[in-house]
Amino acid sequence: MTLTTLLVLAAALIGIGFYGALSQQSFVMLMMGLELMLNGAMLAAVAFWAYSGAGAPEGQLLTIVIMAVMAIEMALGFALVVAVFRAKQADTTEALSELKQ
Repeated sequence: MTLTTLLVLAAALIGIGFYGALSQQSFVMLMMGLELMLNGAMLAAVAFWAYSGAGAPEGQLLTIVIMAVMAIEMALGFALVVAVFRAKQADTTEALSELKQ
């Protein structure tokens, strides 16, 4: 695969994730859209690293950082979804008119 192909694929992942994050009403689907956007960014970083040819570890380090951010984001996101569901019995974004008690 060429660098252009990988960057087009990364842009497609970011675009699909952006559309999914903005168009979905379910909290889980919203988080899936965010994950797709982070996967696209990670793919672009790995593609640039692989085709740079310098052998520098910055691309690998950036990918590890992005993976750690993805894991933290999903853990916090699901914790918030569970907390909102327990408090308000709401599983969609439109079911919440306000987040105050």
